[in-house]
This record gives sequence, C-alpha cells and structure tokens, in this order.
Amino acid sequence: MPGEAVTHAPAGERPVLVVDDLVVEYPVGRKEKVHAVSGVSFDLFDGETLGLVGESGCGKSSLGRAVMQLPPPTHGSVRLDDVELTSLTTEALRRTRPRMQMIFQDPRSSLNPRRKVKDLVAEGLAIWRHDRGTLRSRVEETLRAVNLNPGMVWDRRPQELSGGQCQRVCIARALTLAPRVLICDEPVSQLDVSVQAQILNLLEETKERYELNMLFIAHDLAVVKNISDRIMVMYLGKVCEVAPANELYREAAHPYTKLLLESVPQPGRERTAVRKQVFAGELASPLDPPSGCRFRTRCPLATDRCSVEEPALREMASGHRVACHYAEQAQAM
Repeated sequence: MPGEAVTHAPAGERPVLVVDDLVVEYPVGRKEKVHAVSGVSFDLFDGETLGLVGESGCGKSSLGRAVMQLPPPTHGSVRLDDVELTSLTTEALRRTRPRMQMIFQDPRSSLNPRRKVKDLVAEGLAIWRHDRGTLRSRVEETLRAVNLNPGMVWDRRPQELSGGQCQRVCIARALTLAPRVLICDEPVSQLDVSVQAQILNLLEETKERYELNMLFIAHDLAVVKNISDRIMVMYLGKVCEVAPANELYREAAHPYTKLLLESVPQPGRERTAVRKQVFAGELASPLDPPSGCRFRTRCPLATDRCSVEEPALREMASGHRVACHYAEQAQAM
C-alpha cells in the first residue's frame, strides 16, 4: 500500500523515528499546488544511517524539513521516541527540538556572518541556559570532535573560514545539544571533492562517538554509498525503492534507481541503451504529477497498467522493497 512504512531492522527493535504517510504541498497561485511529498513513510532505527537520494526537485529537502516541523507537513505523522511531533504545542515542540538537529546544504548561509565561532557553537547551550562554567569546555570539546582547533577558530567569523571549516562549525553546533536524530540535507554538495570525503568521514566518526541516528539526504548515490546502512530512493515525491546499501547497488530493481546508478561517472563506460531511453522520456512536473506510477513518462518498461494503477512498495527480498509493477524485468536490465 502507498504510505506503508519502509522498515528493516532486527526483530523486536523499536525505531527512534517513525514517519507515516507524510504529505507536503505548497500552494502556487490561487488553485495550483506543488506536490512535494506524497504519502511517504519510513522508520529510522537506533544506530542507523538512512540515505535518501533522488534528483533535484524530488522532495528530499521538503521531507527533511517536514520531519523537523520546518514547517509542519500538510498531512501525516512524525514520531520521535513515541512523541508525536505534529500535535505538539509551540512550546512543547521547542522543548523537543534539541533531540533532533539539522545540517543544511550551504554552510555559509547557515551561519550568522556577524557572530564568532565560539558564539555560534554555544548558541544552543546558551538558549537552554547551560551552566556558564561548563559551557566553554563543552564548546571546546565539540570543536575538537569535528577536528577544529578551538584556539585557531574561537574568535573567527564565518567569512574567515573555508567552506569545509564552516560545515564543521555547523556540525559542532548541532552536536552540542546531544541530539538523538541528525538530519543532513546535502551537507557536502557545495564542497570540493577532497573536502567532501573529509566531512563524510567526520560524520561517520561523530555518529559512533555521539550515538547518533542519521537521515542523510543527497542527490548522488556515490556520496551515500559508504555512509548509509539503508538507502531510500525518491522520485517526484514518492518512494520508489529502499534496500540495504550494498544490495541496492548490486540488485537495483526499479528503473529509476538503475538510472541513478548508471549516472555515477565511471571511466571508460558509455551510456547504455536503457539509459538513453530513460533520458529521452518526458520530465513530469510536481504541479501535475502523472497518474499511476509517477516515473512512467520516462520509463522504458511502462505499459497502460502503469498509468492507471499506482505500484505499491512490495518486498523483493528481506529488507528490499520496490514500487514497480515490472521490478523483475527492471532488475534484469
């Protein structure tokens, strides 16, 4: 069924975050609306990193922000450790926010250019009136945890730092309040390739050190391959496939996932006939999504059935689910 939870965890393990039938719509003009997220459900389990991938405009960032209630979703449920976030009062939601933090795509625009690093990282602690005697030591500890020398950056402002350093400051700021869930919205997309690897390694290290559970959003499957335990693929507001990371790369079963995998640059590889076919299809609009399967306008396997019947997420193997009527044929492509 569309909206069915995407799960894969040891029997009896309870999820840290449960998102159920999430819908995000934005009004455009008087009558139209953007269908950014349409009935997405998933669970995030203790110690897990769930990668969320898809093209720009597929609804990834809208989903991440809706989980954070920035703004609240149009419809659906978000539960953090059994606390229903969508029904909380403003004050109750404020008290819950330290348990769920977000790292944004552009590190420079995420930081107040007038404030010094020491104040940026301490901001959350100051808001929650942490003891002044321990505040400095806590900030210094967190800066060291993200491989920044407190003595070198303490009194510097964002414009005096590199992009990678700014992103480390953003990570440090998120970590100071010891969150349960960290949502990373394309945290390396605006960084140089060499710096991307450093930040990804840092996130892996801090995940273990601070016992984090992460939702890692990216448009590039190559970026999420090593950091994610599971990967969830979105297209035009819908989940089309989810699987353990290694299995998704080895046994992708949705034509869109296969397109994303073939889009990862590899020396000496030419476009396959399938990839050329998919690129030749019509790019649908979130203002007026296609009926049935939303990927059908670009899919080389699409039939009349795809236009009238929306494919439900079904299990191909343990923990591997796909929303495609012809997943077996797609897997063999």
